[in-house]
Amino acid sequence: MEPFTTLTGIVASLDRVNVDTDQIIPKQYLKTIHRTGLKTGLFVDWKMQADGTPDPDFFMNQSRYKNATILLTRDNFGCGSSREHAPWALLDYGIRSLLAPSFADIFYNNCFQNGMLPVTLQSEEIQQLFDAVTNEETVQLTIDLLNQTVATPAGFLFHFSIDPFRKNCLMEGLDAIGLTLKQEAAITAYEQRQMSETPWLFRDMSASL
Repeated sequence: MEPFTTLTGIVASLDRVNVDTDQIIPKQYLKTIHRTGLKTGLFVDWKMQADGTPDPDFFMNQSRYKNATILLTRDNFGCGSSREHAPWALLDYGIRSLLAPSFADIFYNNCFQNGMLPVTLQSEEIQQLFDAVTNEETVQLTIDLLNQTVATPAGFLFHFSIDPFRKNCLMEGLDAIGLTLKQEAAITAYEQRQMSETPWLFRDMSASL
């Protein structure tokens, strides 16, 4: 998993509350277990109009957001089902961090497991960022995980809270598997000790057949 320390990037805006995971990545895209290629289904029902043409008002169809790595949105983002394909699709598109007043719990947890940083800010701070994105052609933000800040080009600095354990895992690029592998030496020592103390548990059963 790619470590997350500091991110400076273009911010795209999705001004909707209660964005559920079925809108982020609809069910027909859940057949794959691969984390790549999902960006084609990202917000597919919103980015296309009824006649099959791209909706020019949706952020994914606007050239100024083409290389966005930060998504600005509203309350309860990622609600609905627990599908991990939702953060996979956002990450495949290029999003590394999301800013919102609140996130659904399971989606929030899944973001950390995939190297993404969900940042919770106050509603008024989120509105201030929406105003900036609306009034400017392109807005870049700098998210500093070490100092837990979001900085704007105008000099505004917003502070956010994060669980220290999750922060450390992101900065080191560790998911659940990576955390386990950090204890590989201890695991190997335990297995070798078990083989010595209880050899019958490891006997080749095929030899007795």
